[in-house]
Amino acid sequence: MVEQSAEQPLPDRPLKVALLGCGVVGSEVVRLLVEHQADFAARVGAPLELAGIAVRRGGRHRDVPVDPALFTTDAHALVRRTDIDLVVEVIGGIEPARSLILAALDNGASVVTANKALLAEDGATLFAAAEKRGADLYYEASVGGAIPLIRPLRESLAGDRVRRVLGIVNGTTNFVLDRMDTEGTSFAEALEEAQELGYAEADPTADVEGFDAAAKAAILASLAFHTRVLASDVHREGITQVSSVDVESARAMNCVVKLLAIAELGTDGTGVGVRVHPAMIPREHPLASVRGAYNAVFVESAAAGQLMFYGAGAGGAPTASAVLGDLVTVARNRVQGVRGAAASTYAQLEVHPMGETPTRYHISLDVDDRAGVLASVANAFSRHGVSIQTVRQEGRGADAQLVVVTHQAPDRALTATVEELEDLDSVRDVTSVMRVEGLGDR
Repeated sequence: MVEQSAEQPLPDRPLKVALLGCGVVGSEVVRLLVEHQADFAARVGAPLELAGIAVRRGGRHRDVPVDPALFTTDAHALVRRTDIDLVVEVIGGIEPARSLILAALDNGASVVTANKALLAEDGATLFAAAEKRGADLYYEASVGGAIPLIRPLRESLAGDRVRRVLGIVNGTTNFVLDRMDTEGTSFAEALEEAQELGYAEADPTADVEGFDAAAKAAILASLAFHTRVLASDVHREGITQVSSVDVESARAMNCVVKLLAIAELGTDGTGVGVRVHPAMIPREHPLASVRGAYNAVFVESAAAGQLMFYGAGAGGAPTASAVLGDLVTVARNRVQGVRGAAASTYAQLEVHPMGETPTRYHISLDVDDRAGVLASVANAFSRHGVSIQTVRQEGRGADAQLVVVTHQAPDRALTATVEELEDLDSVRDVTSVMRVEGLGDR
């Protein structure tokens, strides 16, 4: 869907591009722009000319095939240049990225960004600025690297009713959990390996604590349900508390542990729930086979059914591929004098708190091996209205363990049940609590 724009540059003149950031992704954007400039010109209908590259520190050698004179440390001056048509932002973070994007849009330039954190925190301000100036704001690279997710949700499924988005959207955590499952390594060992291979930053907090996935979940939920969802609306749990015991418990159920981003319509269709947390999923589930640092997302809709998007979720070249796909699109719109589809938030559904979300739990308990223990445990579940699907006892004597898997119940009821179990005299320890997805409960 496109809209007519008030301004239309002549197709026979180059469109000038300003690049903000020249790190791993920015360097790949430069390389691909230079190597494929003839192809891009043919696809767009006009040449794309790199007019400036803003960096934080000047004077450093950067291994990119451009004139060093293009580099500048004055990003604000670059985006305010009257000859700039298109701005690509790959510096990340909230500021100065927000100010720079707003300045670019106010200057009439179209913008391509990969900034998930900013979009999840203050996307409304950016979209309003783009709408006001009739400019494009595209952000395919903000979720899932090279995987095409944003455009299918925004455009291809615009005539459908999305019911659920479920996926693995962080490659670092997927690599760590995969190594814990396949190699039996500890969390710390797997994370260290991820850092050595370049899958995790020196400070991995954004990944392992779920902040990165929560920002992506907010963006996906906003698009899927035409509702403004912020990162702060997303229930977030990371993987730092996932232990080898949890992984072994999942294996005993023929499951694997994955960090999942889940956005879904409420049962009555009047609200949405958005959450990020570790969960056990059956090994036959397609997401269970997503290995290493790869990402995959399921979209369930009323008419199209189940769709799965899979691929490299991060890295310089994959992310640059998504950035350049957006750049070609907004450049073509510029040449044709049209504007791409704007963000839709017409539904404005309520975002339900996690406590109201129906989930299932897998709970492992160290218990006394004596008569009446199972009854007292079952009574705790019953008092909170939680139905037990399966229960099994492992070991005897001092090593007795109960493993309980529940049916769906509101998350607050399950949390209250666990708290009561922890206070029972017959329960020595609650050794593992993890949510379960994909066992036919929907």
